[in-house]
Amino acid sequence: MEKKVPSILGFRMPAEWEKREATWLSWPHNKLTWESIEEIEKTYTEIISELHEGEKVNVLVNDSETEKKAGKMLSEKKADFSQITFHKIETVDAWIRDYGPNFIVKTKRDSKKDDVAFNHWIFNAWGNKYEELKKDSEIPSKINEHLKMKVFSPGIVLEGGSVEVNGSGVCMTSEQCLLNKNRNPKLSKAQIEKYLRDYLGISEVLWLKEGIAGDDTDGHIDDIARFTDKNTVLCCFAEKGDENYEALKENFKILKNYRTEISREKLKVSKLPVPKVEFDGQPLPASYANFYIAQNKVLVPVFEDKNDEKALKIIQQHFPERKIVGINCRKLVYGLGTIHCITQQQPM
Repeated sequence: MEKKVPSILGFRMPAEWEKREATWLSWPHNKLTWESIEEIEKTYTEIISELHEGEKVNVLVNDSETEKKAGKMLSEKKADFSQITFHKIETVDAWIRDYGPNFIVKTKRDSKKDDVAFNHWIFNAWGNKYEELKKDSEIPSKINEHLKMKVFSPGIVLEGGSVEVNGSGVCMTSEQCLLNKNRNPKLSKAQIEKYLRDYLGISEVLWLKEGIAGDDTDGHIDDIARFTDKNTVLCCFAEKGDENYEALKENFKILKNYRTEISREKLKVSKLPVPKVEFDGQPLPASYANFYIAQNKVLVPVFEDKNDEKALKIIQQHFPERKIVGINCRKLVYGLGTIHCITQQQPM
């Protein structure tokens, strides 16, 4: 008998711009991740304040003391607490995009609660790089004590930031990450593609090559290229002489030459500039592609870089009906991720 995987049951992973129930975040607390937790808390407060105007926001906190502190900071921003819910779920770190629930929806909806479910992938801290962080692989189960949704367990390693879907059958990812032997060494490329088809409800996989310098996730797609509609992609592109130039040029070429399997249409591909942020002389994975598409806004990381305004204008052109909000992430990226990495969308 064939296993009842999500695709067989009519589920698919929706695009990020589709209708939203809520956004999930984990309140920052790990002092090994950032230089100044206080500064990062301010950034989180700004992000939550922007998000809660258009959708509900669920925030994981380690304890009552943390909830009280976060609540005080949000009160100072005049937050509407009818839109914000704190959940006492202890986390090791804040990267809920990668360890949190991967929500999927029924293609044919009948307004029942079981029209939304999620995949619980295995999180191995980006290829066993950080042993302590593997504990966060348990977070989806703890969240489901509140949600009580149907859960699918693929049984393989995968992070949310490593896949990007257009909601219409295409999943975009990178070979550097999903084919890395530190994730699923016993699986072939074809087998991984089958898992993506089965559990994301997609029909084709668009493989890019490598990610940006300084990315400890081994090339997560949300730092490289993003769909802005079902047939349009924003792709990071560096200037000649930049250490990212060759890798991003190759990805751009793949996208420009790609034709979707179903329609045989070419993708519309636009270039997104690359900021330059370093720490102790080492590159950090700063990327404007790490934006988050909220219900009525797009939150975009900016870095006090010469390309900030250019990137904001390009993204605005791709989301004319949404407000574009730049969030200063120069300090947030010291933790090797920004806005998309710390958020997880829950669709309606």
